[in-house]
Amino acid sequence: WLLVPMQQLVSWGAAGAMVFGGVVPYIPQYRDIRRTQNAEGFSTYVCLVLLVANILRILFWFGRHFESPLLWQSIIMIITMLLMLKLCTEVRVSNELNVKRRSFAAADSKDEEIKAPPRRSYLDFDLNYFWHWSKFTDYVQCVLTFTGVTGYITYLWLDSSLFVETLGFLAVFTEAMLGVPQLYRNYQNRSTEGMSIKMVLMWTSGDTFKTVYFILNQAPFQFSICGLLQVFVDIAILLQVYLYSHYPQKPVSHTAHPASTKAL
Repeated sequence: WLLVPMQQLVSWGAAGAMVFGGVVPYIPQYRDIRRTQNAEGFSTYVCLVLLVANILRILFWFGRHFESPLLWQSIIMIITMLLMLKLCTEVRVSNELNVKRRSFAAADSKDEEIKAPPRRSYLDFDLNYFWHWSKFTDYVQCVLTFTGVTGYITYLWLDSSLFVETLGFLAVFTEAMLGVPQLYRNYQNRSTEGMSIKMVLMWTSGDTFKTVYFILNQAPFQFSICGLLQVFVDIAILLQVYLYSHYPQKPVSHTAHPASTKAL
């Protein structure tokens, strides 16, 4: 008589972990950015990857219903990534203004022509500054545009099983590439400074749990394959943490860019 209630509790606990577990790794990173007022160590392309992946996953649900916890996980993750983007944008713009203010205070009359970095907008259509915009509203406009276009295409092709399966694969494959922007950023900097190690550890444990959950609950095969790939990328980032902390390397020299393009 205890077996059935225990099974229900375990099932509810697993579902709750799936819904909210994906958000937990970003809490320490969010707090670190707020505390230090420095977002340089966090790649905002992580937010881009997760926004695209979860929007596609929600659209995939309309063609092939999967478990509700996975659907709610996508909705909550989208909200979380928008909050991360809002914070990173505010911090980056604030730092740009502070740099300009310090330069002006230390400048002589010849240097008074120093101007603030140009304000980059979503409507500039400049690929060199894509996802480096100066206002949070530009990111929201981009996300809404992507959602509208992909939603309309999905509506037209919803009866095609090939399209639906491809959409599901793109959703989970994009999410599997989540750690790649951070992996590349660490490689560029030859350092993991500014990146929350707690976040990566939570990524690894969460992705491992998620992959096992997919396999045990017989989720669509795309979910299981890309879950394994995601775990491998997490392990690669942890190897970077070990390598760069025990064997510090000289940072790679980069071509000078405007202040607004420093962060990926």
